[in-house]
Amino acid sequence: MNRERVFRIIQIGSKDDLPSRAFDMFISATIIVNILAMFLETFDELSAFSSVFVIAEAVTVGIFCIEYLLRIWTADLLYPDLSRPRAVLRFLYSFDGIVDLLTILPMSMFSGFVAFRMLRVVRIFHLFRINANDDSFTVITGVLKEKRNQIISSVFIIIVLILASSLGIYSAEHEAQPDVYRNAFSGIWWSVATLLTVGYGDIYPITVMGRIMAIVITFLGVGVVAIPTGIISAGFVEQYTRRENAYVKFDDMPSIGEIKAEKDSPLIGLRVSEINRKYAMQVHLILRNDLSLIPTDDIKIKKNDIIIAKKINTN
Repeated sequence: MNRERVFRIIQIGSKDDLPSRAFDMFISATIIVNILAMFLETFDELSAFSSVFVIAEAVTVGIFCIEYLLRIWTADLLYPDLSRPRAVLRFLYSFDGIVDLLTILPMSMFSGFVAFRMLRVVRIFHLFRINANDDSFTVITGVLKEKRNQIISSVFIIIVLILASSLGIYSAEHEAQPDVYRNAFSGIWWSVATLLTVGYGDIYPITVMGRIMAIVITFLGVGVVAIPTGIISAGFVEQYTRRENAYVKFDDMPSIGEIKAEKDSPLIGLRVSEINRKYAMQVHLILRNDLSLIPTDDIKIKKNDIIIAKKINTN
């Protein structure tokens, strides 16, 4: 089996590529077994099976190691515009590469350290990669990327309010409850629980000023925390509106054509951004297995995809 075929198999498969799809399902099952073993080994009642859980984890991590090495071996096919050493580095520092590495390290290098063993939970991000090119997942990631500036701004406002309210409640309650509000961090815990309307009730104000402040912060929390939710909701509406109107817009562009990524097509495996740059065209829509995908830069072309694109005039 040559490197190109290995690359096709370990990449996210399409419905008509049985080996690639089977590999995706196998990796998904491996991740579930790994996480299930980590979950079950926390029960004292199952301590008699601890050796089974350790073996299961070791076997699954071994599978992750093989997958990681195969992805390094085929990195230059993932990034065809880069030399092989640079492609390997690009993969190693990519989100997928970092997640792959973190899924291996807790078992192989830091098994004696609790802090590093907690990184085993990162393995669940493998499942996100399996769905990375699904239509629904693409919409979610597209909305988060498109609205990231607004989301960051709203989160910044929330952080400022948390810090301000924590310092305020510390000033109001420290003298009355020195053991409860020992420092500003105790105030942060209270302000987060209040601003996000969680209300654990483990610490609470007893002074008049502290209670007034709690009322004000609670009302602020209802409005402020809703801001990022509203931004994301608006992003979903915009994405689906563009998706519904996509074909209407294409009717007004006579120079648009479609390209089918058939077997051995050089477009297979390329990202939308790479196609736009390499072939001087603007991709407007990708049709995949009865799905219509909005072409974000990170989407990779799969076999039998139909690409709706317009040639860019470079003159």
